[in-house]
Amino acid sequence: MKLPGVLWKLSRAMLHALRGLWTIKTVFPKLEQEDRHARVNVWAGEMLQIVGIELVVNGTPPAEGPVLLVANHISWLDILVMHASRHCRFVSKADIKKWPIVGTMAGAAGTMYLERESRRDAHRVVVQMADRLRAGDVLAVFPEGTTGDGITLKPFHANLIQAAIEASAPVQPVALKFIDAASGQTSFAPSYVDDETLVGSIWRTLTAPRLIAVVTFGPAHAHQGRNRRLWAQALRDDIEQLRQL
Repeated sequence: MKLPGVLWKLSRAMLHALRGLWTIKTVFPKLEQEDRHARVNVWAGEMLQIVGIELVVNGTPPAEGPVLLVANHISWLDILVMHASRHCRFVSKADIKKWPIVGTMAGAAGTMYLERESRRDAHRVVVQMADRLRAGDVLAVFPEGTTGDGITLKPFHANLIQAAIEASAPVQPVALKFIDAASGQTSFAPSYVDDETLVGSIWRTLTAPRLIAVVTFGPAHAHQGRNRRLWAQALRDDIEQLRQL
């Protein structure tokens, strides 16, 4: 894509983000929780359209909670893509809370923050997650703990799965992938891994040929007496299979 087209796309995305902030500050205080969730869902879908990403949803997203969504992690776009396919409350690293604009919007979407290096904080978040699941929320986590290369899955950390066990809530595996619309092959434009910078990832995404974000929801299942590690491994196996569809 030529530079003028990229700058036009970027300016529209920034304007849409500012509109989202305005909505959070002025409209959200007057809305019920479900109405806020609906606004986030619509806003995320519109942002994908603005940056030229088509959303394809396979399988059946949860109609209601309680349910814990477990997904592979590729890019900074993953949260946006999942919000567009089905609003959910994410558990995210605490650093995001400090990001300009993004932190405000994540907080408005109900994000819970985790200090990843602290075991004590992990316990706090698990307790909070279990409470929210008992209240009927749809939560989402990336058990890899960080972004991967989009080819292989990293090992799954099982700590946060404990919340579903404590709340007796089902877990639903979700597979994410980005593909080039023209070739049908995996696209690495949105990649944000290792030494890659956020700015570089955003620029590659904006300049890439048309992309398709594919979100595949697998069947939800209960832990059936498994401990969190065995359940996490089973969920990883499920996502590995869903990614091949």
